Order: sequence, then structure tokens, then C-alpha cells
Amino acid sequence: MKIAHISDIHAAEAYFLPELAENVIAKLNELEPEILVVTGDLTIGGYPHEFERARRFIDRIACEVSLVIPGNHDVRNLGYLGFETIFGPRSKVERYREVTLVGIDSAQPDLDEGHVGREKYEWLERCLTHHPDDLNVVALHHHVIPVPKTGRELNILTDAGDLLELLMRCHVDLVLCGHKHVPWVWNLDGMVIVNAGTVCSNRVKWQIPQSFNLIELDDRKRGAIDIFRISARGEQELVFSRGHEEEDAV
Repeated sequence: MKIAHISDIHAAEAYFLPELAENVIAKLNELEPEILVVTGDLTIGGYPHEFERARRFIDRIACEVSLVIPGNHDVRNLGYLGFETIFGPRSKVERYREVTLVGIDSAQPDLDEGHVGREKYEWLERCLTHHPDDLNVVALHHHVIPVPKTGRELNILTDAGDLLELLMRCHVDLVLCGHKHVPWVWNLDGMVIVNAGTVCSNRVKWQIPQSFNLIELDDRKRGAIDIFRISARGEQELVFSRGHEEEDAV
């Protein structure tokens, strides 16, 4: 099974790069992921025309299931209302085969830092324990632990510790985040935390190009996972692999 993870589209005229967007759409459709996860910042200012442009981009990516959640830019200027109109609830749960996907809205209007909040914890725990044998994937915009090469840490989740404890207790397998435009992978006691860069905007840090993540899960072996970082130009790099040790030994 393949999960495509994209983030930080920033579909505003000054930032969105149409040529790269076309490359990404073509590459993703070539890869044929079953699941698409978009971890926020579809826009810059939360304006209607930005949401419409982001929707047209996302709609052209073929998949069986898509999970789209907002970022801090998307809830500016009442953008959270526009998000709900176009993409539905800001927090949601989807299930595909034996994978439970939970998307959490971690954004707060007019603030860059993230916050999940106690009011979502009970709902989140119910979602993650309803199918105890499923592989659990949680997606949110803000990063749950700091990411290298992002400077002074100001925008991590304000309740990151409580959320991490809940995710670990519920045996979450995979956490997908965006926000900082720096791709990175952490392995936290078996829970893999995957950050995505910006997929097709010019808001990149020095020598960190636009990219997205492709996550391959082995249906035959729970926990076996390969994570590839794919540049918007199409270059592919394996950045994390786990669960193939017995196969390699054979």
C-alpha cells in the first residue's frame, strides 16, 4: 500500500509554482498511491480563490482515499469556514482496508503556533482504538517534536507532550506533519514521525528543495515500512526503512 504525503502547497500567486505543481501531479499519478494525505497550508491567507486553486490541484491526484487538514495559514481571515465548505470537517477520520487515518486540526486563527486541545483527546483516542488491529496513521499540520534546520523553535504544538503521550499509549504507527518546509523523519520508540517539505511553493529554505513523501507499507508484515523523499523534479531517495531485516537475512 502506498501513502502519498504532501504539504504546504501555498496556492497564492506570489508563491505557487505551476510548473512544479504539474510535475508533482504527473509523478504522483505515475506512482498510483491508494491514500493521499495533505497536511495543511493549502493557502497563504485563507482566501477563497486560494482554496479553489488548491482544490483543483488536489483533485487531479488520483487515489482511493484522501485526507486533507488545515494549517495555520488556512485559518486566517475566516479561512476555517472556507476550508470546511470545500474540504469538509477540519478534524476527521477515514479508514481504508486495515489502516485508520485520523486528521487533526492543530491550527488556531491568527496564530502560527499549533494546539490540539483537551477537547479533542477523547475523540482521538476513540478513533485510534476502535479498530485495535489496524495500522494507525495520525496527520496534523504542526510538528510534534522539533525539526532540524528550522532555526529557533517557536511553533511546535503547545500541548505536544500530552499529545505524544496519547499517541504512544494508543500505539500509533505513523505521524505525518508539515509546517516548517523541512522534510525529516524521527523514529520515536517505534512511532515514525514524518515531516514534509513544501511541495510546490517558492517558500523554501536554502538548499532544501520542494518535495513530498511516499510511504510504502507491506500488507504482509505489520510495521514494515519504506519512506521515500521525492523532489518536485522527480528525484527519489529512500530516507527510512524498517521491518525487512528477516527478508534480508534470507
